[in-house]
Amino acid sequence: YKGVLDDRSRGVFDGTIIVRQDAQKTDAHQTNRNLLVSENALVDSTPRLQILADDVKCTHAATIGQIDEDQVFYLRSRAISQETARNLLIQAFVSEVLHTMRIGPIRAGLECLLFTRLRKGHGAGVEP
Repeated sequence: YKGVLDDRSRGVFDGTIIVRQDAQKTDAHQTNRNLLVSENALVDSTPRLQILADDVKCTHAATIGQIDEDQVFYLRSRAISQETARNLLIQAFVSEVLHTMRIGPIRAGLECLLFTRLRKGHGAGVEP
């Protein structure tokens, strides 16, 4: 799951992978990545593993970060405005999720929503 939070947004991810005792050879992964695009946005991410089997491969991860100012600087050095640079970085962050959507009209609708919100200066939450 991925999230982009702006203004005074609050996000919560609370996920648990449960592997039962009889589920040997399970291969499970859980990831939550969040991009905070304002100083007032907050996110609480709690990925959990509850493993009762012996022979499994399970991972979990969570990241919470802000727009990389070095990347903004690089884009600005290519004559791209501050706002456009930030929007491009947000789009790049979200594009992985959008490109996994197999139903074209739904993907197109979400892309339109994202681009509309970015033009208005708002973030948007996206999940797979």
